[in-house]
Amino acid sequence: MTMSLGPSDRLLPLLDRVRTMIRDEIAPQDADFLSEVPKGNRWRFTPLQTRILEGLKERAREQGLWNLWSRDDGPELNTVEYAYLAEEMGKSHLAAEVFNCNAPDTGNMEVLGRHGTPQMKDRWLTPLLNGKIRSAYLMTEPDVASSDATNIAMSCVADGDDFVLNGEKWWATGAGDPRCAVYIVMVRTDGDDAPKHARHSMIVVDSATPGIEKLRAMTVFGHDDAPHGHFHIQFANVRVPRENLLLGVGRGFEIAQARLGPGRIHHCMRAIGQAEKALELMCQRSLSRTAFGKPLAHLGANFDHIADARMEIEQARLLCLKTAWMMDRGDARAAAPWISQIKVVAPQIALKITDQAIQMFGAEGISQDTPLARQWCNLRTLRLADGPDAVHRRQVARAELRKYAPPE
Repeated sequence: MTMSLGPSDRLLPLLDRVRTMIRDEIAPQDADFLSEVPKGNRWRFTPLQTRILEGLKERAREQGLWNLWSRDDGPELNTVEYAYLAEEMGKSHLAAEVFNCNAPDTGNMEVLGRHGTPQMKDRWLTPLLNGKIRSAYLMTEPDVASSDATNIAMSCVADGDDFVLNGEKWWATGAGDPRCAVYIVMVRTDGDDAPKHARHSMIVVDSATPGIEKLRAMTVFGHDDAPHGHFHIQFANVRVPRENLLLGVGRGFEIAQARLGPGRIHHCMRAIGQAEKALELMCQRSLSRTAFGKPLAHLGANFDHIADARMEIEQARLLCLKTAWMMDRGDARAAAPWISQIKVVAPQIALKITDQAIQMFGAEGISQDTPLARQWCNLRTLRLADGPDAVHRRQVARAELRKYAPPE
């Protein structure tokens, strides 16, 4: 089978339009949007933020650049094609949401589209597709090692026509957004007598259900990421209709793996976009700034840093595109070790290049005057989100060792 990793002919015009809108319309407004966060209630959008975001979203709709992950108004893109768009979106803080391609909503929309009832689709999927509400995905818990998801312990007990949920979740990304109307929650529905990967289920929960309390916003290196946020949430006797259970009791892992695989690729391609942005800023800075009578590019090991950054970006992109190609072949099990490889490689490389760009800028690099400090925080966090490096390395090593294990 031919492995085609380049942008297809049908993608090229779309990619050019996305790249142009990000460069000319979206990225220039990132700083203005972010400068509004400290004003007033951090968990509400200011009038200027609303004008910026809604204005850009309307422009995206007008140009047919909406829901690119599903392409309702054109041919559906495969994973390789969408990866190129995700890379471009990584270059701007607002871009993914402007195109309605933001995490965790895209994964949640896919889950609701595949497994939701007609009522769920009317109530939550349609407004998500229209960009009118936001959602959150609740999996990680504070009291267990969630890197092994079989530890997930939130209780979900049948009671009449309802399930009753008790427990805590944290790092619920997007739960602080005032538009967040729905959660997809991983819960434990069976005891130790059930098979290990059949003890958990996924359930859809209205975020306004009685008994749900937002305990606190989690900070990332001291920042709360308002008005989006990552929240610690408590569920106390939260009653959810039985029909809100997705796919069936004990099928939570099945849904989670289908949801997280493509999402990890999208995260990694956005990370590569951030690496490209950092390299661009590093090169511009190294040629425009002079010290000791020379441009910074000609001092120390800066030539090597720039050369290594270019080579490492190209390597990471190719690995990510091959992973996307493996996903497109339809064998999720075969693609899994590749997803783990890129989940380790892309954030580490992007983080390294961003750190070198910060060094090139000096004190300005850690300030609000460049996107680099915020980008560094995001990338360092990505080494933990959707599974820490150690877990993914373990998966890669197990797949490699399996080739040499004696037949059973």
